[in-house]
Amino acid sequence: MLIKRKRGWELPESAATPEALYMNRRTVLQGMGLGAIGAALPLAAAFGQEADPSAKLYPVARSPKYTLDRPVTAEKLATTYNNFYEFGSHKTIWRDAQKRMKLRPWMVKIDGLVDKPMELGFDDLLAKMPLEERLYRHRCVEAWSMAVPYSGFPLKALVDLAQPKAGAKYLVMQTLSNPSVFPGQREFYYPWPYTDGLTMAEATNELAFIATGLYGKPIVPQNGAPLRLAAPWKYGFKHVKSIVSFTFSDKRPVSFWEKLIADEYGFWANINPQVPHPRWSQATEKLLGSDERIPTLLYNGYGEFVADLYKDMKGEKLFM
Repeated sequence: MLIKRKRGWELPESAATPEALYMNRRTVLQGMGLGAIGAALPLAAAFGQEADPSAKLYPVARSPKYTLDRPVTAEKLATTYNNFYEFGSHKTIWRDAQKRMKLRPWMVKIDGLVDKPMELGFDDLLAKMPLEERLYRHRCVEAWSMAVPYSGFPLKALVDLAQPKAGAKYLVMQTLSNPSVFPGQREFYYPWPYTDGLTMAEATNELAFIATGLYGKPIVPQNGAPLRLAAPWKYGFKHVKSIVSFTFSDKRPVSFWEKLIADEYGFWANINPQVPHPRWSQATEKLLGSDERIPTLLYNGYGEFVADLYKDMKGEKLFM
C-alpha cells in the first residue's frame, strides 16, 4: 500500500519565537490577571466551543530540570502544523479539529492488570495529578522538529494512582474512537483506534509525561486535547493523542503504525541519527519556523535520562 506523506520540510516559513520573549509574554499575562483564560477564550468562542473549565489551572510552575538548546517554537506554528490522522493525512487539520472536538464530557478509563479498575472524568483525574510545565524537544519521524512548553503531569503519577499488579509489563494507550468526530476513522484501511504503548520501565521514567496544557493554557484539540503522551526521546508517532484509556497488560501491544507498516514503524521508535528511516535519513532535522537543518541527537538529546533502559536489550530494533 502506498501512503503519501508530505515531507516535514514542505511548509510555510515563519520565525521561531525566542524563549525569553515567550516567557516575558506569560509574565505579562499573569500580571494582568489574564493568563490562560484571556488567551484561550477568543479561540474557543470563534469555533463555538465552551470555555475549558481547566483553564484556571494554567499557567503552572515550570520545572527547571528540563531545558532547551534552541528557541521555543512559535505558538501559532506549533498549533497549526499537526499530524493527527484521525482528521486527515495533511498537516493543516487544526481548523477541523477545533470545530469537531468536544472536550467535555471526557471519560478516562484505567483498567487491565490493576487492583482497582476505574473510570473518571478528565477534570477529576486532573485534580489528582501534580501539574508542572516542562520545556521539551519534539522530533517527528518525518525529520521535522519543534520545541514547546508542555504542561501536565508525570506519567508515573498516573501509574501510582492505578496501582498496577506485578504482572503488568506494558501500559497501552488508546485515542478516542468516534468517526462522527474523526472523519479519518471512516477510512477502513487504517487500524483504528490509534493504539500505542510503553514498557512499565518507560512509563515510570521521569521523562514520560502526560501533556494537558501547551503554551501556558489548556492543550488545543489539534495537539491532542485533553491529554496526550509526551515521550521526548521517541519519535512523535508514539505520542498518543486524545487518550481515553490506559490499560496495564502483560502483552506487548502492536501499535497503530506497526500494524500498518511494520518494516518502517516499530514498537520502540527511539530517536537515533545513525539509523535511517527506510525512505529518508534521520541524521538531521528541520526546525519548524526556520530554514536551518540541525544534527539529530541520539534519544533526541535525552540519553542521560533513558539510555540505561535499553542497555541490555539484544535483538530489538530500538530505533525504528
